[in-house]
Amino acid sequence: MTEISSIPHKIIGVAVIWNDQQQILIDRRRPQGAMGGLWEFPGGKIEPGETIEECIRREIAEELGIEIAVKDHLITIDHTYTHLRVTLTVHHCHFLAGIPQPLECDEIRWVSLDELEDYAFPQANGQIIAALKSSA
Repeated sequence: MTEISSIPHKIIGVAVIWNDQQQILIDRRRPQGAMGGLWEFPGGKIEPGETIEECIRREIAEELGIEIAVKDHLITIDHTYTHLRVTLTVHHCHFLAGIPQPLECDEIRWVSLDELEDYAFPQANGQIIAALKSSA
């Protein structure tokens, strides 16, 4: 018999990427797979030996083809879905160079803080949006 606590746990570095117009870069997950079609803040799983800042920089380069500066920590969220436990370590980031491309997602969009609620995000992302609004 397996234990309920045996669901996978992923530690994810998440980027809230700001441009000079005070817009945030979000991306839409591909339709296949868990939470497909929902919007998210870009990021990905930390690799062994990597700091969270290194993880965020690498993931953004791989997923969006851009260079960012990882800035202040915003929030850390532990969230358990039915199939997965995640720890999201979220940092403010600043867009530096490149042209964002949807390399590993369906679509990308620059949006204002107020526009975030017009998009459907995974449940855990609600806390990120609330933290952004309270620190604005």
